[in-house]
Amino acid sequence: MFEISDSFAMIFLGLFGALLGSFANVVILRVPNGESIVLPGSHCPSCKTSLRWFDNIPILSFFILRGKCRSCSTNISWRYPLVEVLTAVLFILCFWKIGWKWFLIEALIFVLGLVIVSFIDFDHFLLPDVFTLPGILIGIIGAFINPERIWWDSLIGVIFGGGFLWAVAYFYFLIRKEDGLGGGDIKLMAWIGAVLGWNSFAFVIIVASVLGSLVGLSMAFRGDKGMKTVIPFGPYLALGAVLYLLGGETIAQWHMEMFLPGL
Repeated sequence: MFEISDSFAMIFLGLFGALLGSFANVVILRVPNGESIVLPGSHCPSCKTSLRWFDNIPILSFFILRGKCRSCSTNISWRYPLVEVLTAVLFILCFWKIGWKWFLIEALIFVLGLVIVSFIDFDHFLLPDVFTLPGILIGIIGAFINPERIWWDSLIGVIFGGGFLWAVAYFYFLIRKEDGLGGGDIKLMAWIGAVLGWNSFAFVIIVASVLGSLVGLSMAFRGDKGMKTVIPFGPYLALGAVLYLLGGETIAQWHMEMFLPGL
């Protein structure tokens, strides 16, 4: 059972996550367009009116305004509260799974980054280096300074994660003479390996491949391009990483012990 302090921590992290989710919306919208995430302040994309603080409260303001701008009545995208709720829920789940450990800080930074890059990838088929490369570095540094982690596990995770997807992309290009995976996917998997270690590799790849294939086939049957329909792979890698973080590690360890006992 949770202690009272744990309950307060979950409430605080939920609120903090919603607040960072609001900031994540700004990053998702502006970074791909090369815009500053600081200036100008939050404003309506349609009428450019600056938002007052009471119109910029995470989650609540969307429902108070009934999904419309107070100034011009333009519809506000449902994506804004979705990102805020998603980030809040992930922060709570991270604490529920990890508890009071140093790794909790790394996990919160990690899931926030995954939310940001996933939605950018959905919108632009892009995983910016400004997130993936620092993510790899932070993951490796965290493994060196955090006594709860093992540095070589992180380094091998980078090599296994990024190296495997690089090999897949390379051989796909040799066979099909066209790109199948972007460099961003390779760097994202290296980032995941840096934070979650090499044991996460198989679980994340399998989950991402299965879910990505199901979604891709569904869209192919419903769309005009058929089997040539292209979907971003990054969000499914991110989802696999989150599932591993929140409980998939147990499944991965069981699978590893079954096929590679003693490793």
